[in-house]
Amino acid sequence: MPLVRLDMIKGRSPAEIQQIMDLTQQAVVHNFEVHPRDRYQIVTQHEPYEISMLDTGLGFERSDQILIISVTSRARSRQAIQKFYAEICDTLAQAQLVKPCDLMVNFKINGDADWSFGFGRAQFLTGEL
Repeated sequence: MPLVRLDMIKGRSPAEIQQIMDLTQQAVVHNFEVHPRDRYQIVTQHEPYEISMLDTGLGFERSDQILIISVTSRARSRQAIQKFYAEICDTLAQAQLVKPCDLMVNFKINGDADWSFGFGRAQFLTGEL
């Protein structure tokens, strides 16, 4: 936990997708101080006509290499979230996987009762975690 969803247009190689996933996980571990095996990621690839990412009026020019990262997590500090945004953007850009103008990240916060990691139990509530 966190649960990370990565939405992109079809066409990336399996190696590129794996690298995006790995770099995203590194940023999660670094900024949210979670265990490296605390990894929950879902990649969804879309046809170009199935995904739209404009610019909210900010004037960004987007390409066909857009990436939307949606993070669902327990509460994190504003500072940690902002550092995560910056780190994932810089890391993916340095690896030439996503241009900064093609990346959108959002963060959804939920609570301890909203997670079951298996066996039908809420491990945060039962004390298992």
